[in-house]
Amino acid sequence: MNEHTNYFKVNKATWNKKVAIHAQSEMYDLDAFMDGKTSLMAYELEALGNVEGKNFLHLQCHFGQDTLSWSRLGAKCVGVDLSDEGIKLAKRLNNELGLDAEFVCCNVLDTSNHIANTFDIVYTSYGVIGWLPDLKAWAKMISERLKPGGIFYIIEFHPILWMFDYVEGEAQMRHHYSQDEVIYEEYEGTYADKSSKIVSKEYGWNHGLSEVVNALIDAGLQIEYLNEYDESPYDVFPNLIKQESGMYKLKDQLFPMLFEIKATKK
Repeated sequence: MNEHTNYFKVNKATWNKKVAIHAQSEMYDLDAFMDGKTSLMAYELEALGNVEGKNFLHLQCHFGQDTLSWSRLGAKCVGVDLSDEGIKLAKRLNNELGLDAEFVCCNVLDTSNHIANTFDIVYTSYGVIGWLPDLKAWAKMISERLKPGGIFYIIEFHPILWMFDYVEGEAQMRHHYSQDEVIYEEYEGTYADKSSKIVSKEYGWNHGLSEVVNALIDAGLQIEYLNEYDESPYDVFPNLIKQESGMYKLKDQLFPMLFEIKATKK
């Protein structure tokens, strides 16, 4: 882990800068959220169903909108994120909404050092595993935090999408589908506000589907299903076209844009 300390430090600084911008962005639509609109998408709602009364751990929760959306549905939630600014805002929103979610600021790989409880559901979504160099450590932590029979669910952008460099506004294939070497990007703006003047400095890693699945299996989880979808719920890649469903697709859709995995702890 020590070799990655600087990478995480740079990523944390970038995410701390993003929080205030994202909280003001149209994409996160905080006003509508505070008025009761859910931030959750159809995929995760369908996969997890009725969460009322369930102990729920949300990994890499940003500033807590999804965590609080699950809390509104009756789950007893804990959210974890690397960004202290994100956790600070999440706690404030929780208090303003009168909910009972808890939030912990830590590197997601260190979650078991900060949280001893076990959970009925561990959840993570949309743009998460690319920040992690080691999925074996990630999957081990997930298994540690799940109760026997507990559910792990991930909905995530497909690894094919991360083979491309989008920095110049066009998709240029530059990276391997699954590679050990770190990928560094530096660009102005964020996915939620491309006109923002902040400079995002980011270190990330590409993980193919086999790596994700095998890490979970090695950690003692049983895969219920793996699904892939030709659409994105977010307009965060170049040249996406909004569909009648509200989802986004490329004009020439030649590969999936999402995958989801549901697994249980044996």
